[in-house]
Amino acid sequence: MKTSHRMTGAALAVLAMAALASCGSGPGSDSGPAADGSATLKFLVDNSLGTTGTAKALTDAFMQANPKIKIETETRPGGSEGDNIVKTRLSTGDMSDVFWYNSGSLLQALNPAQTMVDLTGDPVLANVQKDFLPVVSQEGKAYGVPAGTLTGGGILYNRKVYERLKLQVPKTWAEFTANNDKIKAAGITPVITTFKDTWTSQLFVLGDYFNVRAAVPAFAQEYTANKAKFATTPAARAGFDHLAEVHAKGYLNEGFGSATNDQGIKMLAEGKGAHYAMLSSSLPPVIATLPQAATDIGFFGIPGTDAAKNGATVWEPAGVYIAKTTENLEAAKKFLAFVASPAAADAVTKAVPPTGPYRIQGAKLPADAIQAAKDLQAYVDSGATAPALEFVSPVKGPSLEQITVAVGSGLTPAAEGAAQYDKDVDKQAKQLGLAGW
Repeated sequence: MKTSHRMTGAALAVLAMAALASCGSGPGSDSGPAADGSATLKFLVDNSLGTTGTAKALTDAFMQANPKIKIETETRPGGSEGDNIVKTRLSTGDMSDVFWYNSGSLLQALNPAQTMVDLTGDPVLANVQKDFLPVVSQEGKAYGVPAGTLTGGGILYNRKVYERLKLQVPKTWAEFTANNDKIKAAGITPVITTFKDTWTSQLFVLGDYFNVRAAVPAFAQEYTANKAKFATTPAARAGFDHLAEVHAKGYLNEGFGSATNDQGIKMLAEGKGAHYAMLSSSLPPVIATLPQAATDIGFFGIPGTDAAKNGATVWEPAGVYIAKTTENLEAAKKFLAFVASPAAADAVTKAVPPTGPYRIQGAKLPADAIQAAKDLQAYVDSGATAPALEFVSPVKGPSLEQITVAVGSGLTPAAEGAAQYDKDVDKQAKQLGLAGW
């Protein structure tokens, strides 16, 4: 959703560097590599503050290991303005050698087969986890490597509350409900809800996609083709049902309609509430003031109906891609191979504490990583993750957060909310010119 991209901007965006110490024009910057193998790559990234350290760590470490290759960093705005810059530069043949951009549905609009270097089967992808490849692929061909880390979308929970009440992490919705009943009986808020920040209302729906895919493996394709709907697909409607249920059973905190995301995280960290449907990337910003959030808050995927098919929905990292117009293809591939290596992950980890696992084989979280990231790593290690729907379908609607607030407040029945969202996406799908709409 439009809103979900905003939710994950801190996790997926990069770089706010005006220049690097070693920037500057060098051999090969305009006319390809020099005879001695030296080259200068231009690297276009957005100017989000959250990833300045990530980009600097990557480029510094790469140039130290490859002294004949220099990297000039160019920045662009984020959001739709930045999207338009990327599209324009690709269409006019004026793109930098390599560039950082979203994975998933936004990538599809860039016409990668015509604008990017096909990396399918290339050694550049040797360390890339297979689960990541679909979100940087089109028609079976892969075009990018992962930059940054995964973000989990599910349930953040207070581990001390669980220990005190002797609860186990639930693997089914029925087990989750039983836990909530025990938590409520103990005088603790079972499910923290923060509808003042309306975007936070979406997680029970968006974070449930792992379960949707488990029940209906072709849902994304059928949904994109206008052959499947939330309201008429029970597994997809379940997210709306869950949102309505936690309100109907009295699990929510008092004043949930005026509570903010910051207040929700604080309430969870202090053990005044046990569960919060949220993104794992929301934790690092509050650790400075609530250090216990690093260790006391864990993560689990939104439970479905089958314990044997338990898993978690994830928001995938952005990708780094090579423009077809580059005259420095060998150097560009060398840089992407580094970005997708354990050495790069180690360099980034030293500069920026990871908010989730890397999508790189052999990359390990540090021992002092936040607990939620470690919990998410366990899902990755067991192969039990699915990318959020927005990464596998371009069909999104702008009004989901308003619809989920109404459903989660008991104002709109779940079935009606799901039907409203089906209508909400129709206009955008038609604007995209998708077949079947």
